[in-house]
Amino acid sequence: MKLFFDFLPIVLFFVTYKLGGGEYSFNGEMVQVDGIYAATAVMIVATLFQVSFTWLRHRTVERAHLVTLVLVIVLGGLTLWLQNPDFIKWKPTAVNWLFALVFIGAYLFTDKSLLERMMAQHIQLPNKVWSRLNMAWILFFVGSGLANLYVAFNYDEATWVNFKLFGMLGLTIVFIIAQSVYLARHATEVPK
Repeated sequence: MKLFFDFLPIVLFFVTYKLGGGEYSFNGEMVQVDGIYAATAVMIVATLFQVSFTWLRHRTVERAHLVTLVLVIVLGGLTLWLQNPDFIKWKPTAVNWLFALVFIGAYLFTDKSLLERMMAQHIQLPNKVWSRLNMAWILFFVGSGLANLYVAFNYDEATWVNFKLFGMLGLTIVFIIAQSVYLARHATEVPK
């Protein structure tokens, strides 16, 4: 359920794009709206809703959601304001590369990797396994960002929209399954 909630703005972006733009009345004038701009506007609203709902329900919001919200507002806003879809196409790459930088920074400048900080209370792993997992996440984030750029700027817009939902989600699921298999070989449960 959490994975669906995390991907909800992307799903709504996809559905809005597929339904297409259209003509809408704005201040008495008929305005033609392209699907990418309608989808971008919906994603901005959906991400604002996602963060607001999480805050109201739990009185806390994950930093990842806040970072995504800022990037969606900035890059989505630039897409709408300048009528240039290239900005929103950069959003997945910006998010992934920012996460990679955070993982690198935590590894270089603290005594524990970010993954170890998040998961050590649940499982015990040797230090080399924590390091390998950290590196795997860094490579995943960098690779996902590169894959997004490749598809965004070498294929048509509709292909990129499909990749944004199905490709990125698929890559994430495959990576999490591979990580789980790797963890199962090395992890021991922390006693409560």
